[in-house]
Amino acid sequence: MQIEGIFSNTINLLGKNIDLRAKNQNLIASNIANAETPNYTPKSLAFDAELQSALKNSSRGLRPDAAPHHRHIPLRGGGSSLNSVTGKIVETPAKTPGKDGNSVELENEMVKLSENQIMFNASVQLLTKKFEGLRSAIREGK
Repeated sequence: MQIEGIFSNTINLLGKNIDLRAKNQNLIASNIANAETPNYTPKSLAFDAELQSALKNSSRGLRPDAAPHHRHIPLRGGGSSLNSVTGKIVETPAKTPGKDGNSVELENEMVKLSENQIMFNASVQLLTKKFEGLRSAIREGK
């Protein structure tokens, strides 16, 4: 068995998701810290669509920028398409900015922070379970 077979797309996906959620958490925390800064526009990291696309391409054995061709040999990498996902920083201004031009809505940012933290924790727990399964398989295989 090749080493790529042990570390499935699921493990690569969870690892990338954890990394991107950590980056998003920093952006959301920065938004909260700048709630009183004049003319500040909150930001977030958009990565769901990019991650889904990379996962789809990875599961088909394609690079994200490669078009399928009948003479191409499909390559199965260890989630290399997932490694290229970086997300995109987008501005998420409030519908009604304050008099000072600040468009941070603390309630919305706190909801985003909680949701992102829950998704981060869920990904960590799933990744932990995957590694526990691998550890169990290795111990039983002795």
